[in-house]
Amino acid sequence: MMSTEAAGVALQDRAALWSVGAVPAGDVVDAACDALVAGLDTPALRILAACTRAEAYYDVLDLLPAALDELGLVFHAFGSPTGVEPAARALARRVLAGGLAPWGLTFWSHQREELELPLLQRLAELDEQYTLLECSGRPVDEVDAEVMAIARCLAARP
Repeated sequence: MMSTEAAGVALQDRAALWSVGAVPAGDVVDAACDALVAGLDTPALRILAACTRAEAYYDVLDLLPAALDELGLVFHAFGSPTGVEPAARALARRVLAGGLAPWGLTFWSHQREELELPLLQRLAELDEQYTLLECSGRPVDEVDAEVMAIARCLAARP
C-alpha cells in the first residue's frame, strides 16, 4: 500500500499534469481514490474520488481545487502556465521511475510554448537531438544520460 505522503505527491502530480492537458480528468479521480485508500481523507477528496470517468471530464475542474486545498496541496488552473513546471517535475519523476522514456519528457517539453525554466528549454533542445541522432552520430545513450540528469534536477526542485 502507498504511504499517505506518496499518495499526496501522486495526487499533486496528476493534478499538475491535468492542468496542462497531459492526462485526462479520470486520472485525477484515480489518484484521489488511491489517496483515500492510502489514508488521506477529506470531504472534498471523497467527493472527487466518487466521480465516474464520465463525470470527471466535467466535474474535476470544480472539485479539484477544494480537494487539494483541504490537503494543503497547490491547485493550478487548467491551461495556466503556472502548472508547467510542476507538470515537468511530475514527468521527470516518471522518467526516473522508469514509467516514461527519456525522449517522452523531451517531446513533451518541446510541445510547450511557455518555457521560462532553462531546464525545460534544454529538454526541448534535446528533443531535436533525438531527431538528429542518425545524422549527428551522437549515441542515444548520451542523450538519454543528459535527459536523466535534467530529470534528477527537476525532480529535486521544491
